[in-house]
Amino acid sequence: MRVAGPLRIVVLILTAGLTWIMGSILLGTHGSSFSRLQQLFSSPENAVTTEPRARKYKCGLPQPCPEQHLAFRVVSGAANVIGPKICLEDKMLMSSVKDNVGRGLNIALVNGVNGELLEARSFDMWAGDVNDLLKFIRPLHEGTLVFVASYDDPATKMNDETRKIFSELGSTNAKELAFRDSWVFVGAKGVQDKSPFEQHVKNSKNTNKYEGWPEALELEGCIPQRTVGAQ
Repeated sequence: MRVAGPLRIVVLILTAGLTWIMGSILLGTHGSSFSRLQQLFSSPENAVTTEPRARKYKCGLPQPCPEQHLAFRVVSGAANVIGPKICLEDKMLMSSVKDNVGRGLNIALVNGVNGELLEARSFDMWAGDVNDLLKFIRPLHEGTLVFVASYDDPATKMNDETRKIFSELGSTNAKELAFRDSWVFVGAKGVQDKSPFEQHVKNSKNTNKYEGWPEALELEGCIPQRTVGAQ
């Protein structure tokens, strides 16, 4: 049986191709020849390119923390709509999803040696009792880390004693905190200097991002683990 014309042409092309490949292998040029063969069947339209994703570390930090440091991220609430978040060592300590945040000041107390959560509570600074907050922060022990995120209004019920305690924990802005300001802060019992971990934006109708509220704040970093633990 004779092979039809078109089929005969296909057979001849395949035979020639195989002969070329075998000849390239025998001549020691199979690597470059094979690469060129791949290129023939590749096109920019068929090439799949993916942008490398930036690696994220604990709590979404762009860089890993050094050894014996605790990674953290604190985000204040946005207006009175989106609740705050406090993350430590990739564990969410406070958030709307955990249903443990509220209007006012959201505070997480952490053992500064091992990073374990001691207690987390929110305090309504508009209609609540400031004495509840004072009972929470007065008896802190040496080595306790204090994470604070504001939500809606953090300051209306603040009194001089409250501001003094936060200042002793390392805050620079507690004394001037006012109605509907945005505030994030990380301090510790027994610090000698002012904390480097603090941000504050005043509530001002001229600069507010939201109607009646300033922008939300985000604070992240690495805290050295303490040698004297919280008791």
